[in-house]
Amino acid sequence: MNVRLYVLQRATAAIMAPLVIGHLIVIFYATSRGLSAGDILGRTRGSVGWGLFYGVFVLAVAIHGAIGLRGILAEWTPLKSKGALDALMWLFGLTLAALGLRAVMAVVL
Repeated sequence: MNVRLYVLQRATAAIMAPLVIGHLIVIFYATSRGLSAGDILGRTRGSVGWGLFYGVFVLAVAIHGAIGLRGILAEWTPLKSKGALDALMWLFGLTLAALGLRAVMAVVL
């Protein structure tokens, strides 16, 4: 794998680790308080902080997942063309980012 992609995937993993922990804390807090979806949306609406938190989370996951998928396709499929692998990586990553950011916007805006 390209060294730059290797480093970028490890960097996104380092970014995601504390975000996953923060997300789990939020889940445990919300469930222990018996908050409904409406309660949670009421707390996240208009919050720049939650938008940034989950926006960064989504982008890190999209990058990390796309690079991982590229590696899996290179190893497990007959697809060996760097151009095709890169195109699929970009398509998958951009799709994940678009869908994830759309969900963040729906929760925050």
